Amino acid sequence: MNTAAAADPLTTTFAALADPTRRAILARLTQGEATVNDLAAPFPISTQAVSQHLKVLERAGLITRSRSAQLRPSRLQGARLKDATEWLERYRPFWDERFDRLDARLEASRKGRQDG
Repeated sequence: MNTAAAADPLTTTFAALADPTRRAILARLTQGEATVNDLAAPFPISTQAVSQHLKVLERAGLITRSRSAQLRPSRLQGARLKDATEWLERYRPFWDERFDRLDARLEASRKGRQDG
């Protein structure tokens, strides 16, 4: 990772979220903490590969890992996800306007076919 990305938490967050396996891991962690073995179970990849994904998520601040005897359960951290959501929310008016115009065009098209 370059130094600009390391200095920008939002960039690090989106880079971590870019991978579908990491997103699936985060989705699983919404149900509660889990060990590497728990998290690796549904994937056709090794526990070592899952551990690498967990390291990326931890560096991005999306999860924390604790130590309990031999286990290192992972837990979801919401602050960085909240920051990403707030950033995305700034663009909602833009997309809402576009979808409203599309809806209006589709409705006009439907009316035109019904009247024709």
